[in-house]
Amino acid sequence: MTSDENIELLRKMKEGASQGGGPVRIAKQRAKGKKTARERVVELLDPGTFVELDMFVTHLCTDFGMEKKKVLGDGVVTGYGKVDGRDVYIFSQDFTVFGGSLGEMFAQKITKIMDLAMKNGKPVIGLNDSGGARIQEGVVSLGGYAEIFFRNVMASGVIPQISAIMGPCAGGAVYSPAMTDFIIMVKETSHMFITGPEVIKTVTNEEVTFEELGGAMTHNT
Repeated sequence: MTSDENIELLRKMKEGASQGGGPVRIAKQRAKGKKTARERVVELLDPGTFVELDMFVTHLCTDFGMEKKKVLGDGVVTGYGKVDGRDVYIFSQDFTVFGGSLGEMFAQKITKIMDLAMKNGKPVIGLNDSGGARIQEGVVSLGGYAEIFFRNVMASGVIPQISAIMGPCAGGAVYSPAMTDFIIMVKETSHMFITGPEVIKTVTNEEVTFEELGGAMTHNT
């Protein structure tokens, strides 16, 4: 390939990565009043300061037809930038890609950001919007959570850890935020629980709403 062809390929790959799970899923996200993972990062950080890392990473799973369902970035946007002129490291989970579920490479992108934050003594910000572990990847997704939790513990008291809950987060997706220094939630949009209302009803026959079970005001009291 010529240099021009390589540059054009790179441009197309960047454009593909920026689309996340595709226009249909993005439209559903916006219909709920939610922004995309990339929009959240760009709007939070100072203009022009975001440097993205590992944009072209994809998962390694070949079970359940997953080899045909690869999305550049694997469902999480990671990198660094500035907030009010101060350096921060950041990751933003993309609900349009497999419901923001965490797999092996997804976890490795997050742990890399956490390691860089600790190495450089800078805050780490997590914008969480995830349904939990990526079941198709099995044990390696759970191992990814273990790596993240370990770093939450190692970073505690060393660097500020800030979590924003941007959607319905369940199971493993809420254990890490619970160990961070600050948790920010949005009323009627953010939810944190081990499992959802449907499972609660099945097990206990008790009916609860998302807000009652894990809404912002529930966790605030």
